[in-house]
This record gives sequence, C-alpha cells and structure tokens, in this order.
Amino acid sequence: MLHFDTWKRVLIWLLCAAGLILAMPNAFYTRVEQSNDARAVIETGMTTPELEAQAGQWPAFLPSSLVNLGLDLRGGAHLLAEVRVADVYENRMQAMWPEIRDVLRPERASIGTIRLQPSAPDALRIRISQPENMARALEVVRGLARPVQTLSGAGSTDIVVSGDGAEIVVALSDAEKLASDDRTVKQALEIIRRRIDEVGTREPTIQRQGTERILIQVPGIGSAAELKAIIGTTAQLTFNPVVGRGSDPDASAGVGNKILPSMDQEGVYYTIEAAPVVTGEDLVDAQPSFDQNGRPAVSFRFDTTGARKFGDYTRDNIGAPFAIVLDDEVISAPVIQSHIPGGSGIITGNFTVEESTNLAVLLRAGALPAGLEFLEERTIGPELGADSIEAGKVATGIAFAGVLIFMGLSYGLFGLFANIALILNIAMIFGLLSLIGATLTLPGIAGIVLTVGMAVDANVLIFERIREELKTARGPARAIELGYEKALSAILDANITTFITAVILFAIGSGPVRGFAITLGLGLITSVFTAIYVTRLLIVVWFERRRPKTIEV
Repeated sequence: MLHFDTWKRVLIWLLCAAGLILAMPNAFYTRVEQSNDARAVIETGMTTPELEAQAGQWPAFLPSSLVNLGLDLRGGAHLLAEVRVADVYENRMQAMWPEIRDVLRPERASIGTIRLQPSAPDALRIRISQPENMARALEVVRGLARPVQTLSGAGSTDIVVSGDGAEIVVALSDAEKLASDDRTVKQALEIIRRRIDEVGTREPTIQRQGTERILIQVPGIGSAAELKAIIGTTAQLTFNPVVGRGSDPDASAGVGNKILPSMDQEGVYYTIEAAPVVTGEDLVDAQPSFDQNGRPAVSFRFDTTGARKFGDYTRDNIGAPFAIVLDDEVISAPVIQSHIPGGSGIITGNFTVEESTNLAVLLRAGALPAGLEFLEERTIGPELGADSIEAGKVATGIAFAGVLIFMGLSYGLFGLFANIALILNIAMIFGLLSLIGATLTLPGIAGIVLTVGMAVDANVLIFERIREELKTARGPARAIELGYEKALSAILDANITTFITAVILFAIGSGPVRGFAITLGLGLITSVFTAIYVTRLLIVVWFERRRPKTIEV
C-alpha cells in the first residue's frame, strides 16, 4: 500500500519551502541588489539617510543572496591580455648585478677591476681587466647558480655563465625562462584578481588562456577602458640608493644607473642605482594615513625579509639620500637620519586623500610583475544584457508553458501534480544557485530549459508505468506503488549518465560551459527529488483523502 512516514513528509515540505524562500529574492532582483549594496557601504562605517532607505528596501530577516548575472546578461567588459614575460628577464638580471659584484670583489687581486658593460635585456656582461684569470672568475660567478625548481627543469640551473674574451656573460637558462614565464603569468593572474576584488565587482571571470594570455570578464563595469584602468596600473614601488640629483634628463646615468623625474618637483631628476634595495613585493600592508603635518600619506610595513634588508641598508647609510620610486617616478628622496629596524615607514608626497587611498589599494594588491598588452577588448552594454534576459525569459516561458499544457492534457490530474512539482523544481534550482552564489549566463538558462525537459521525462516514465500496471487489473494503490518502483531504475540511469556528463563539462570546461554544467547538474538533482518524492507525496495525499476505486492516468 502507499505509505509515507510523517518525518519524510515533513522533510520534503521543508526542503520545498527552503527552495522557495531562497529563490524569492530573485523575484525582486533590483530591490534586493540595491539593499545589499547599501548595507555593504554602511558596514564600512559610512551611512546617510539615502543609504539607510535603500538598505531597508528588503527585510533583513529574509535571505538576500541573488543569482549573479553573467557578462552576457548584465553587460560589462571583456579583455584578453598578453603578459609581456620578457620584461621580467631584464629586472631579474639587474637584481643579480649587486650579487655578482659582491662575489667578484674578493677576487680583484687575480681578475683585476670589474666593470658592468652595456648588455642585452636578458643578460649581463661584466668586463675584467685581467682576462687571463677568466676561469677563476667564471667559477666564482657559477657559484651563484641555483637549481630550477620545476619538474621540466630538473637538473638545470637558473643561469648560464660563459666567457667572451675579457667579458663574463651571465644569462638566464632556457629552463629558468620557462619557469619564470609560468611564475610571471600566475602572479599576474593573482594580482589582477586581487585588484578587481578590491573594486567589489560581482563574480568576475579571470582565467589563464594558453601560456601567456589572461582572459578577464567583469559584469556590471562601465567599459573596457575603466577595467583597463583598474588592472593596468602597475604600482611598482621600489627603494633605490640615490647617486645624484640634477635638472638634465639627458645626462649620462652611467652603467647600472638610471635617471628618473621627481613626481612633485618639476624639472628635478634623480640618478639612482637601477638595482633596488627593497621592492613592493616585500610589502605586507599599506594603508592611507597622514604625516606629522596632517598631509595625506601612505604608511607601509615590510615582511621579515624586507624589514631586514631595509634595516641593514639604513644602518649602513645614515646621512645618504634614499629614493622612494613609484612607477619610474621619484615620490620623495629623504635623507636617512637613523637606523630603521622595524620594517615600517611612511610615504609622503603631494597626495590628495583619494590618491593616497588608491595608492594604498594598489600597493596592497601588489605590482604587476610584467606589462600587459591588450589583444582584445569589448564593452557589452546593459541594453544587450537586457535583451538577452528578455529572450531567455521568452524561451523559458514558452518551453515551460508547453510542458505544462502537454502534461495536463496527457495525464489529467496526475499531470497537474507533475506541473506543481515542476514549478517547485525551478524554484529549487534558483534557490540553490542563490545559495552557492552562482553566475547565470545564457548557456545557464539553456541548462535550466533542458532540466525542465528532464524533469518531465521522469514523470512520463512513472505515469506510463502506472498505466501498464493498471492494465493488469491491479488496484490503483498497488499500480501507483509498482509504477514508482519499476520506473526508478530507468530514471536513475538516465539522470546519472547525464550528471556524469555535467561533471565532465564542469571539470574540463570554462566560463559559459561551466555555467551550463552547474545549472544542468543542480537541475538533475532537483528533478529527481521532485519527480520521485514531491509528485509521489502529492499523489499519496490526494489518494488518502479521496480513496478512489479507479484512477485515470
């Protein structure tokens, strides 16, 4: 006989109610979105009557999670950037020069004077005055080589050292270049993600394409130019020793040095050592603040390594000027007054409060390790997104209405029960998407439409099986029970195989393909639940009340 334990009935209705409640905010999308945004601003400590009014548009005791709309539905910006990985080679070689100079100095008695020569970006050429002892010089420099920390580069070192007449040539090895390229793209990917997250946009897509390219899609942002401004700012902070100061930008800087302009003193140029003492990579925090005169500034703090290098340099160079360089401009060049052992300091300049805040954000996010070349950029207007949403609504509505009519005409009262379960199924899909913060795209809408068909398919199998059991002169209760039992294996087989396909699509796909896989996978779960449990419970409740002698399916 048909039977449902009370606890099962309660659990089924609770799950249905939870799905409806979680999905409800999406029916009031704009109102809930404005309320969420206002509450996020209020939590930062800033509040106005207008913000409080917007926050009150949606009751705080109700769920407020929404299904995020993807780029094709919401509009936004799309960029395809290529990381100029070769930029890193030059910085890497410049940073090696002080190390090479320090290890060669004790050998000057045998190799003579040491002079850095003009070199290619990915190499260093060092001339020695006594080339007859080149073998000793090469041996010493090769001692700086380190093993490449990758599987493909196992057994290789990061530098190749050779002699060319009176010059030592130090270059990055091919294995190290490959490892450096991979690290550079990964670092750029993470920094771009952190910068975009600082802006607070919803569900951006930031992923690697190929070996040197990064795809960036941000829904809801105004334009591709605005997105480029967010991620294209390098914010490369370095602390460099000052060699001299003057007013001629075309003067000879000397090998190993470079001439940079002052940020706030027009016509003033500083000659600094190209190899920095400390870089922004050693920063662990940067916050907007004010200096002792009440002017906007940025306070910073180094990690352990950076604090030690910063402290050692200030201890050994008291009385010498020290340049704070941001994006090849000298912010300030203070004279070191005393040893600074704590690893913290403050950057002052002619900042506004907004500029100091933005600089702190960029420094916290980190410097891009290399430049970006934008190969493709598109701005998708909200009007196109609105058209896509409308088209998706029409397609889903037509499919939904067609299915409801078909089920009602084909199976009568049982078809009506299936339609109720189908409506609950759609609500539960949106409830789950809201719960996990998923992003809905046009392929995702296609996944929902497909789910509607899969849900109906399960009910069709059950009802057709009940019809067959009724033909064997069984009673209606036994026919319903056997119909569900014998259709179960076919339903599970069909849905499990489709679910495996959805898992594979999610695992190897990206972007819209993943969105389709998520909605399809969640839809399969809710479809099986509503077809096997919700529809059956509705039939059981009806049967217990009416006790019909015969049924029409």
